[in-house]
Amino acid sequence: MKRKLTAAIGIAGMMVSIAACGGSDDGGDSKAGADGYKGQTLTVWVMDGSSPDQWQKDVTAAFEKKTQAKVKFEIQQWNGIQQKLTTALSEENPPDVFEIGNTQTPAYAKTGGLADLADLKSAIGADWTQSLNNSSVFDGKQYAAPWYFANRVVIYNKKVWADAGIKDLPKTRDEFYADLKQIGDKTKAEPIYLPGQNWYHFVGLTVGEGAELVKKDGDKYVSNLADPKVTAAMETYKKFQALSEAPKDKDEATPQQGEVFAKGNVGAFIGMGWEAGTAIKANPAIEKEIGYFTIPGATAAKPEGVFLGGSNLAVAAGSKKQALAKEFLKIALSDQYEGELAKLNGVIPNKESLQTNLAGNAAAEAAAPAAAGGGTTPLIPEWAAVENAPNPIKTYMTAVLNGKSPAEAAKQVEGEFNKRLSQQQ
Repeated sequence: MKRKLTAAIGIAGMMVSIAACGGSDDGGDSKAGADGYKGQTLTVWVMDGSSPDQWQKDVTAAFEKKTQAKVKFEIQQWNGIQQKLTTALSEENPPDVFEIGNTQTPAYAKTGGLADLADLKSAIGADWTQSLNNSSVFDGKQYAAPWYFANRVVIYNKKVWADAGIKDLPKTRDEFYADLKQIGDKTKAEPIYLPGQNWYHFVGLTVGEGAELVKKDGDKYVSNLADPKVTAAMETYKKFQALSEAPKDKDEATPQQGEVFAKGNVGAFIGMGWEAGTAIKANPAIEKEIGYFTIPGATAAKPEGVFLGGSNLAVAAGSKKQALAKEFLKIALSDQYEGELAKLNGVIPNKESLQTNLAGNAAAEAAAPAAAGGGTTPLIPEWAAVENAPNPIKTYMTAVLNGKSPAEAAKQVEGEFNKRLSQQQ
């Protein structure tokens, strides 16, 4: 899970440049007759850790039974996948179906590498969760299909909370803050470990505020960090970060926050479910004390906004087997096999109705309620360069936490932010 989920999130928004691919509307498939697509082989690229062996076996059996064709899964590594996929999509025989990071999708769609999947959306996607499907749409067209997702939760130490006299989990942001304050007042534990640059959590807070990190200025995108809604998100972050002893100029991986939590003297941290595994690996004894809950929002009726990391499935515009590829997607994304993937991997499925498959997985059950109200970084190809180190949003966050006003901090990074947004894709 750690490899899979970190990759799904870490890859999102990275630079992509694809040569436009040709292909007819029907992809060149021969029409299926009595023998279906017998004799054809569909090539499917999936990333390491994304699809369990059992899932592949079951989907393969269903696909071959329905179409009479073969399917060949090829496992790819996240490291270097952008260049490999870019090259493959520009060649004569690209992979027919492939997994793609959700916030990468717009960049690939813009350059013509992805087939239009409007007919697939009409056939099987009427009840895809809107927040999860947003990254599959570019310029109003459906260029991919939502596959699996994950988001952050509160991972807490049950013993620390009990020692502080807290009996019920918080349902609102104010209750959460009050509980953390109580931990600080009544125990020797650090209430929350929240480094100053856990920027994906900050993105989640901006989603919760209904804020946008960029805005249109004529025909180009520019920074929107000075927007009052972004300021409100940063003020919330600052309020909680003040309860932490974590460095203001580091992110959640420096050091790994799960390893800090493993020491047993931290009340909670905000992270991915797999990060509990990091803590357990560092200190197996802490496993019995770990609990999870959904990050509380401003009201009990709606969880906090979260960043949605995950993957979509797409069909190459240059594939000669587009109709067959869509038959594969109809099976892979069906309730049966989408539900199976969610159950086996503990990931959020593309329909809320399928979240019942997460029963018994405490971290996934805590993450699921926030998915419908989640979001991503801006779904524009221009965003890719923004995340390159040093990330100007991280710089903005640290500046605010060190005493600058949000307006001053936004002004400080505006030039670099806009420069990156203007880079050619």
